[in-house]
Amino acid sequence: MSPFNQSIFHPAVFFLTGIPGLEASHIWISIPFCCLYAIAISGNGMILFVIITESSLHEPMYYFLSMLSFTDLGLCLSTLVTMLGIFWFNAREISFDTCISQMFFIHGFTFMESSVLLAMAFDRFIAICNPLRYSMILTNSRIIKVGFAIIIRGTTALVPLLLLLKRLSFCHSHVLHHSYCFHPDVMKLSCTDTKINSAFGLAIVISTAGLDSVLILLSYVLIIRSVLSIASVEERKKAFGTCISHISAVAIFYIPMISLSLVHRFGKNAPPIVHTLIANVYLLIPPVMNPIIYSVKTKQIRKAVLKLFIPKVV
Repeated sequence: MSPFNQSIFHPAVFFLTGIPGLEASHIWISIPFCCLYAIAISGNGMILFVIITESSLHEPMYYFLSMLSFTDLGLCLSTLVTMLGIFWFNAREISFDTCISQMFFIHGFTFMESSVLLAMAFDRFIAICNPLRYSMILTNSRIIKVGFAIIIRGTTALVPLLLLLKRLSFCHSHVLHHSYCFHPDVMKLSCTDTKINSAFGLAIVISTAGLDSVLILLSYVLIIRSVLSIASVEERKKAFGTCISHISAVAIFYIPMISLSLVHRFGKNAPPIVHTLIANVYLLIPPVMNPIIYSVKTKQIRKAVLKLFIPKVV
């Protein structure tokens, strides 16, 4: 056996990365990250609570919003332990099996969030383009079925992807670029052929987030065409106003996701801190911003949240 083959092995651990070059300041850097996690967890938890407890919010639009908050919570909790462990205790080691498990949840909740955004786009399309049939189409039973379909779609494709990853051998550095396990990042460390893994991973992304983004765009083309046919300017503004929150949620989800994908594919010579910062933005900004956007832009959610702190608000 050649020396090169002897160096190929299956790793027991990987090493996560905090903020490259700023390791001495990790304790201070952890403060804004803790604030972001606190905002994301409390904000999405509050959205879920008010939707569950407030009977006036038991409508399709808010059911889909609760699904969005659930996926955002899942994303936050999937990275909370490893990220804060690095900043507080320099706990950079993560076992291969734990890394695989974390990848399952991170990518699973990411694909589920993409599906939820598509479902919300369909909700807005029906509400604006076919309002008379809205309650007939989006019944509670159908929404439950959509919820189960989102979970199944977001997780089943990941099982073969991660099994393919487990067959790889590694002989390069085991240092990852992020504070969590990300499939393309782990795959790059392998010294065996990863063409199947790369092709299968790309196929999953295209068939989930890629397809969802196209369908969301198509739904808004139809929505805009329908809104422009409305004679009243005020009615047009009102119709567009109901979509602003969702459009914002779509933007803050897809822009960081596309940016991270581009950095992994084309940014080999980019400084390590660029990979790390974009990766953290990708996972933290949507969970932080979505509750803020919907609390500010959606009157019913804003009133329900205010009632938690000011019971006299009606």
